[in-house]
This record gives sequence, C-alpha cells and structure tokens, in this order.
Amino acid sequence: MLFGSCPSKVVPRSAWLRPLRYASFIARSIATSTASSSSSSSSSSSSSGAGNVGFPLSPPRSTWERGMCGVRQQLGALKEHLRGKVLGPDGVPLGTYMCQQSHVPWACRGPECLEDWLVSSDAEMGGRSRSFLSLSKNNKTLLFHGELDNYIPRDGKTKYSGYCTLRSKPRKGFMNKKKAFDWGDMNVLFLRVRGDGRPYMINISVDNYYTHMQNDLYHYFLFTRGGPTWQDVKIPFSKFFLASRGRINDVQHPIWTDRVGTLGFTLGEQADGPFQLEIDFIGVYKDPAHSEEFAYETYKRNPNAKR
Repeated sequence: MLFGSCPSKVVPRSAWLRPLRYASFIARSIATSTASSSSSSSSSSSSSGAGNVGFPLSPPRSTWERGMCGVRQQLGALKEHLRGKVLGPDGVPLGTYMCQQSHVPWACRGPECLEDWLVSSDAEMGGRSRSFLSLSKNNKTLLFHGELDNYIPRDGKTKYSGYCTLRSKPRKGFMNKKKAFDWGDMNVLFLRVRGDGRPYMINISVDNYYTHMQNDLYHYFLFTRGGPTWQDVKIPFSKFFLASRGRINDVQHPIWTDRVGTLGFTLGEQADGPFQLEIDFIGVYKDPAHSEEFAYETYKRNPNAKR
C-alpha cells in the first residue's frame, strides 16, 4: 500500500514512483504509434512539393507532447464512439438513419479531404510511374494525377509493372479498432468524376473474418469519357466481382455491404503517359427498382461431395 495505517511505516521510493513510470510507459507507447503516422504524412506532403527543401515542416516535438497528442486523439475517438452508441450510427438518430435512402462518405470541399486518401505506384518496387493527390483549381474537388510508365525494373524478380493507385484510409475507432462502413441498406455506388478517357478499376475491400482473406478485393470497371463535362456513374454492388492478388476467384459471392473497409481506384494499362481523374463526391444510395442480388454465376465446387 502507498499509505499504510501505521505512521511509523516508511514507504519505499519505488512504490510512489511506480505510477509515474507506468504513465511514462503509456505515453511512450502512444507516441510510437503516432510518430509512424505523422512521419508518413510528412513524407507524403514533402513528396508532393510542400515545404522548403532542407527545412523541417514543423519543429520536433518531445516524447511527452507526442504522447499527449495520441491521448487526445483516443479521447476524441472515445467521444465519437459513445456518441454513436447514444444517438445512433455516426451520430445520426436511429430513426433518421434507418430511413436514409442515400449516404455520401467522401465529398471533397476543402484541403482536409486530402487526409482521407493514400496514393501509391510501382515506384515502390523500382518502377517509374508517379502518382500525386491534390486539390483542383477551385479547391473543392479531388485531383488524382501523375504519369504512368510500364518500365519493368531489371532486378530479375519483377515481371509486371505500370500501375498507380488511390485508396481511402481505413477508418479507426477507439483504441485504433477497425470501423467499417455499414451500407447494408444501399445497393448502388454513385460517383461524380471527370476523367481523361482512360479506364480505371474500382476496388472495394471488406473486413473479413480470416487473415488468409486479407488480399480479397471486389472490382469493377470505371470507363471515363474525357472532356470538360462531369460524368455521373452508377454501379450496382451486384456487379462487383471477387478477386485476390489480381486473379479472379473461381468461387464468387456478393459483396458484404455491411462491412466495407476501403474504396480505391487503380490505373494499369499499356498506354504510357500522363493521367488525371477528378472526383467530386462518392456516395451510395438505395434503388428500389434494382432487384438483382448478384450478376455472376455461383456454384459449389464439388456439389456431389458428402459433408
């Protein structure tokens, strides 16, 4: 005990230092998790041309400051979690949430929307493609642009190259717990985009139950027209097909719309050169006239086998 009932009992120094050491350990562990995210964000901003070369983007912070920043983030996530439990999903009253016919999870209306996305390309494996993410000239739409190059690195291992990818960040809840989108009542994906005439691939990941399914993605094609006009694209979720590591699975099943994790776009074709895809918003809605459950054939691999 820290304070005994006997006044003559001497409390050792290690006893009252133990809570301080425990608090310092928690601060350092939280700072380690936040430092990796802050370093990735700073590297992405520096690669896009932000900041002066040779000068840090922000003054370095101590371990205690980074730890307290992580604590504040977790408290904010806990507040949103409790708010969702009391009011309803995402803070919307349950009655209103159940009557919703549409939902817009991504709508770019300012610089803060850049924090919701991640870009990558074959430059990570030695390729020459480059992809960037920025705001358009009106600062109200998202612009995914860069240059595609199908050069294959001569390392003796890489066989295919030439891709650029844009992907949404997975949502995190309290204590960095995965927080999926629940689109169980919606059946159509709605996008307003303005492209360059290239075909893109839409990728949707879901929170699976098993680790060997972590590479499973649902795909469908996005054909852009090019030109100055906007293009409203409506794709039913029943059209998405299942693939893993770029190979279409033999056994297909519909997408789990109540466990959607991320959504992204991939460009990969044989035509080298610049590209750009401008995104106004990405939403989902319920179409009562669409009754198709799944557009592809589903069958059992060995229907005559006894179980």
